[in-house]
Amino acid sequence: MQPDLTPDRQAVLERLMTQYGSTLLRMCTLHLRDAALAEDAVQDTFLKAYKRLDDLRDASRERSWLMSIAINTCRDYLRTAWLRHTDRRISLDLLPEPTCESIWPDATVITEVMSLPHKLREAVLLRYYQGMKLKEVADALHISPSTVKQRLDRANTILHSRLERWYFNED
Repeated sequence: MQPDLTPDRQAVLERLMTQYGSTLLRMCTLHLRDAALAEDAVQDTFLKAYKRLDDLRDASRERSWLMSIAINTCRDYLRTAWLRHTDRRISLDLLPEPTCESIWPDATVITEVMSLPHKLREAVLLRYYQGMKLKEVADALHISPSTVKQRLDRANTILHSRLERWYFNED
């Protein structure tokens, strides 16, 4: 079956790709820890989104809708047997460039965030790194806003204890 390539649908897809492509790539790279695999995941995300464009009824929720598709795509990738048996560690310098300037002098913070348990890391990346609101994070992860808040509180507690000496290091 050929996909419906009407000009309106194609224009919507092109706008979504332009507006959210780099954000999704960065998120997938952090999630999968593999730049090439993240590119594949973003392509799959946009294919799935294109097929389900009719499901997007509220344009104000398109970012959380796309993030949800991307996160689920990454989760599917991580479930494959091949990935469970390969080393997916990447160097931080292989990550796509952030859209804004970092306020941290080194990679300590992101390294600690990436070492958080999976569920906590997802919430932190979406809320603080992607700048999504609690409701958007909840929609993207298919959980309640109170669960998002609990995960963020738990992650903040862990990060505070791990980064306390680093942050206050006055050498």
